[in-house]
Amino acid sequence: MKNSVLQGLYSNLQQASSTFREDFSLQSLRYLPRWIVLFIDISVVMIASVISYFLLDGLGIQFRLALDKDKFIYVVSVYLSVTVFFFWLFRTYSGIIRHSTFIDGIRLFFAQSSTFLVMFFINVYFEQAIGDKLFLNTRLLLNIIISFMGLFLYRIVVKQIFEHYLTESKKIKLERALIYGTGFNATALANALRTERPQRFKLLGFVDYDASNTTKRILDMPIYTSRKKVPVLLRSLGANTLILASNDLQEDRKIELIDECLEYGFKVYTVPVVADWSDVKDISKKVKSIQIEDLLERKPIKLDNTAIQREINGKTVVITGAAGSIGGEIVNQVIAFAPKRVVLIDQAETPLYHLTLELSKKKSVATIHSFVADIRNKKEIESIFSKYKPDIVFHAAAYKHVPMMEDHPIQAVFTNVMGTRNLADLSVAYKVEKFVMISTDKAVNPSNVMGASKRIAEKYVQTLNYHLHDNGVKHTKFITTRFGNVLGSNGSVVPLFKQQIANGGPITITHPKIIRYFMTIPEACQLVLEAGAMGSGGEIYIFDMGKPVKIIDLARKMIRMAGLQPDKDIKIEFVGLRPGEKLYEELLNDSSKTLPTHHEKIMIAIEVSDTFEMISEAVDLLINITEEGQELSDIVMQMKSIVPEFRSMNSSFSTLDIN
Repeated sequence: MKNSVLQGLYSNLQQASSTFREDFSLQSLRYLPRWIVLFIDISVVMIASVISYFLLDGLGIQFRLALDKDKFIYVVSVYLSVTVFFFWLFRTYSGIIRHSTFIDGIRLFFAQSSTFLVMFFINVYFEQAIGDKLFLNTRLLLNIIISFMGLFLYRIVVKQIFEHYLTESKKIKLERALIYGTGFNATALANALRTERPQRFKLLGFVDYDASNTTKRILDMPIYTSRKKVPVLLRSLGANTLILASNDLQEDRKIELIDECLEYGFKVYTVPVVADWSDVKDISKKVKSIQIEDLLERKPIKLDNTAIQREINGKTVVITGAAGSIGGEIVNQVIAFAPKRVVLIDQAETPLYHLTLELSKKKSVATIHSFVADIRNKKEIESIFSKYKPDIVFHAAAYKHVPMMEDHPIQAVFTNVMGTRNLADLSVAYKVEKFVMISTDKAVNPSNVMGASKRIAEKYVQTLNYHLHDNGVKHTKFITTRFGNVLGSNGSVVPLFKQQIANGGPITITHPKIIRYFMTIPEACQLVLEAGAMGSGGEIYIFDMGKPVKIIDLARKMIRMAGLQPDKDIKIEFVGLRPGEKLYEELLNDSSKTLPTHHEKIMIAIEVSDTFEMISEAVDLLINITEEGQELSDIVMQMKSIVPEFRSMNSSFSTLDIN
């Protein structure tokens, strides 16, 4: 019986001990109550008193008391009371110990210094009153010094223990990284990442592309020369990450590095070049994963903002399609040039509300006016023009999805053609200075209804500009910008591919040979603003977009960027060309030529132009046919008569092609 009770007790103790070991963790500890911190501080002060006593006693300095020894506790009580008072006054115990900073050390210093001064004057008072000191001032000073050192030291120890424990517990999660570069940018980044809390990277060293570099170490970390491919070096060191931090890394070499690393499953991060010392402390926060924009096979385009500033500053600007991806970026870039007011027009209520909410948080001299309105409703748009008298119009509103417009030509005509005509005519009526229309490369030799509708809109505004100029009306200048696919915009392949990857695949591509030109949203919008500034009227501006990108290569890069393997983790399927889709897009018609501008990457397309009377009459007929609800084939036939080069591809409308 006795043995069974003992065995049961022992079993319970073992279970309790096991549960404690499993549950106890430094990470699970939140913080000590303030009274416990205060108790520890008082204990440190008492221990310091004992240490100072034995130190002086060992030196042969005798302890003299004017008071009786039974009143020694009174002196100690006064000393502790003064100490606690200044602990309370300077809130030395209010912080969380494991998060102690230099400020906590300052507080302790002032608390202990104040205690010393008060006790020193108390000692002086008693010396004057009774002719002897309560204690030696030497002992008091030594006690204060030891107390401060003990209080500060135990905070540092606790902080280091927690940081070391938490770091060690997360070491398996830290990314083992090499920094590419050895210049100031790379050194500043390494310093920042080593002191970052919580840590994200375990730095293994630097990679130097200059084999002549004789320096062997930086910040006590080795420098490796890239005589062999960087992925081989990463693998040999057990690293899984490369951080690009070189100040002078060539764009071609950068893209080559990224492609190599992604191909072998290594992560790649980039960091901007440090412009000045104020950026150094925040450099670790700017480390970001490589983006698909970084893989464009051309240098990003930077445009001169001086002319744009002169054009927009103090003006009233209307932006249609303001809640879209392109329109929203135009809004953000426009308000940076201090217009007088910005009028936002979009029929999408919720996105426009969110955009307006974001703009309200920004500091801008411009007043923002938002309107849920449809550019197809001329009276509604005219009421806005009449009230605000715009100086500049950026026209980004359009239907742009090729398959959708192939099924709904009526909507393409109403929005892309009639909506543009409404805005253009109102701009003339209200003497708008500049009208900048955003077009697409799909308007060139169009193979679908959407592209044809945009080409008709191009023709209308261009011929209207020449018609006005020929008749002496020069107050409104019409400018068109034409560019290819925009990375990350609504309806582009990038968001679609990201979603398909997130869902585990497959990625669907229409054809293995399909290629497209790409640019970023900021670049596209800079082009629009620059065109508005440089245009004198009637131009169609096109962009040197570099090399076209194979969509299948883009898909494979995005899969690798997600840390997966193409055709293994994520399948790629070919689903066939969609109605109206062609393998490649063009920026110029076959009969077109280009003229250079002051910017080497921007050109003017010289298109064969019809007369305004001809185009206006043809557009009127197209809109009338559409409003009357005639057959879709009649609508598309009229579009083909306006745009003779319109040849439908993979579409039921191909039977209507004019031979």
